[in-house]
Amino acid sequence: MAAISVAHLYNLRKSQRYWERRLNYVKTRPTAVSIGERRKPQPQGQPGYLRLDTVHQGDRPEAKGVYHINAVDEVLQWQVVGSTPRISETYLEPVLKAMMRQFPFRIKGFHTDNGSEFINRTVAELLNKLLIEQTKSRPRQSGDNGLVETKNGAVIRKHIGYGYIDAGHADSINSFYREYLNPYLNYHLPCAQAEVEIDEKGRKRVRYKRYQTPLETLLALDKPAQYLRQGLSINALKRIAAALSDTEAARRMQQAKNKLFEKMRLTA
Repeated sequence: MAAISVAHLYNLRKSQRYWERRLNYVKTRPTAVSIGERRKPQPQGQPGYLRLDTVHQGDRPEAKGVYHINAVDEVLQWQVVGSTPRISETYLEPVLKAMMRQFPFRIKGFHTDNGSEFINRTVAELLNKLLIEQTKSRPRQSGDNGLVETKNGAVIRKHIGYGYIDAGHADSINSFYREYLNPYLNYHLPCAQAEVEIDEKGRKRVRYKRYQTPLETLLALDKPAQYLRQGLSINALKRIAAALSDTEAARRMQQAKNKLFEKMRLTA
């Protein structure tokens, strides 16, 4: 080394081999968030374990679009959709409270992806107060929240579409969901119910042979009244379903949706 000039040392330090030997890369360490347990829910055939996701209705340079909150029970596929102009904690908390009141059964689980709109202290405190278990999806396990993500396309995108909708229409969309779409989905629209079969080699196969409404799936459970919220009865749910035929409920929902879009078009 003593015979090598300082200038030549600088030349050696510029070589590729020198940098390969000297550089030390450290992987970015994700920040651990203690809110919610990272695992897939296990409802054991009981209703009350919700899967939630958000659907954004696009942005424009001058304004943000409306957000939809989609909640689906894993066992019954009972679905409640809400709408909010923002997904910050201040806006989201009252929407979640209103949505949970629309489920006729007691809620036991609340499962989401790792988005900050759900994984925060405000939502955690709300769920703790209601004694609801909070879980979140695992990395590289896309099926953990797959049910609600399929409903995003099959329900929200089907009825609301993909185009931009201004956040100022959130209250009108929420009213449409609460009064027309959610009752139609749960009392009148059949869903494909998964049946899991295990063959002789232990392989699991999921088949969809049975189609029925979420209410019919609830009534098919053993002693369904035990799962209902206090003050509700099976007969009350049956009366809601019998108030309109499936065709009448679909026509009523479609007419309300047309009025909603016409109102949004006139105020655009």
